[in-house]
Amino acid sequence: MNTRSPRAAAPAFDVTQFRQALSQFATGVTVITTRLADGTFRGLTASSFNSVSLDPPLVLWSLSGNANSMPIFTGNSHYVINVLAAGQAELAERFARRGGDPFAVTEYELSRTGQPILAGAVAWFECHNRSRYPEGDHVIFVGEVEECAIHPQAPLIFHGGRFGSIVPVE
Repeated sequence: MNTRSPRAAAPAFDVTQFRQALSQFATGVTVITTRLADGTFRGLTASSFNSVSLDPPLVLWSLSGNANSMPIFTGNSHYVINVLAAGQAELAERFARRGGDPFAVTEYELSRTGQPILAGAVAWFECHNRSRYPEGDHVIFVGEVEECAIHPQAPLIFHGGRFGSIVPVE
């Protein structure tokens, strides 16, 4: 199957306009966590999470190609996608900052493969690092879900450059 098409026409907008348009799509907020060979943990905040397949159970997320954590996530066999709850905006910000050890002040437990699962998350997915696809300035990670759990509550969302939560429509 050919998965590439001819190049699109040059965009009729700039990067700022594109970012503003993208910010109008509300997304959930996740923290992707993993354990390094030396036993330390790494994590990062990502809103680029989506389901891919039910059979096999696959999910995806993406990471900037020049991210400092790229070698970590491309090299590790497993990671956990933690879907944050409405009250966890500070946690999302903590894992979005460079430097420091966000795990030093974060409550978590370990998965069966030793990956950190963040306390209070709405859901989590422990994934085998199945495949990666470079596209544009990002790499798309496809994870095969080996374990997952849910803790139903209001999720944290990101829209228009701000954190929020959902209000059910009646």
